[in-house]
Amino acid sequence: MKHHPFLKQTTLANIMGAMMICPLNAMADNNWSYQQKSDSLTNQTYSLAQSPIPRPGLYDDMMLEIVCQGNKLQAVIEADDLIASQGSRFDLEYQIDKKTPVKIQMKTFSDSKRKGFTEEFTKRMADDLLTGQAVFIRINTMLRTVLSSSIPLDNINEPIKKVFADCGLNVSDNTTSESSYALSEFEQDFNKLSLEQQEQVLAKIKKILLDVK
Repeated sequence: MKHHPFLKQTTLANIMGAMMICPLNAMADNNWSYQQKSDSLTNQTYSLAQSPIPRPGLYDDMMLEIVCQGNKLQAVIEADDLIASQGSRFDLEYQIDKKTPVKIQMKTFSDSKRKGFTEEFTKRMADDLLTGQAVFIRINTMLRTVLSSSIPLDNINEPIKKVFADCGLNVSDNTTSESSYALSEFEQDFNKLSLEQQEQVLAKIKKILLDVK
C-alpha cells in the first residue's frame, strides 16, 4: 500500500516540531514557579514557590516548596522515597553552591512518610536560596539511607517575592546579607581555637547574653 505524500509531510512536520519544542521545555523545567492552590479540607487558598520538576539522573527525586498558608511561611520537602514515619522529626542538610552546609530539623506531615515541613527555619532557608545558583539537599532517612538532590535556583526570585508578599512580608527585610555569620560557620571556627581561646570566646558570649537580658 502506498503512503500519501501529504501524510509523509505531516509526519515529518510533527517530528520537526517536537524536536524544536522539547529543548524549550527542558529549559523551562529549570525554573521555579509561583502557584496558588486551594486546600480541599479547609477551603483555604495558599500560595507556593515550587522547585522545578526533578529530572532522572544522578540524584533522588525531590521537590522543594516555600509556602504561605494562613499567613504563615513553611518550607516543604517531598521525596519519592520514605523519609520518616508520619509526624516524625528528621534532619535535613542543605548547601547553597559551595557555601557552608546548613543543618535544620523538619517534621513529616501526619499523613505522609515522604513529605516534611518546617516553619521555624523557613525564612532563613528562603533567604539562603535567593543567594545562590543551586542548592544541594541531603536527608537521613528512617531506613538509615541518605537521600540527596541538587536543585537549580533559576528564576527563584519572583516566586519567592510573591509568596512573601502573600504573607505580608518583604524579601528585602528578610534577606540575609553575605556578611552574616551562620551558626555552623561559628562552630567550625570555634573548634579550630585552642582551649584557652575557646574559654575567652565563651566568656565574652556569656557577657553579651547577660547584657541583653
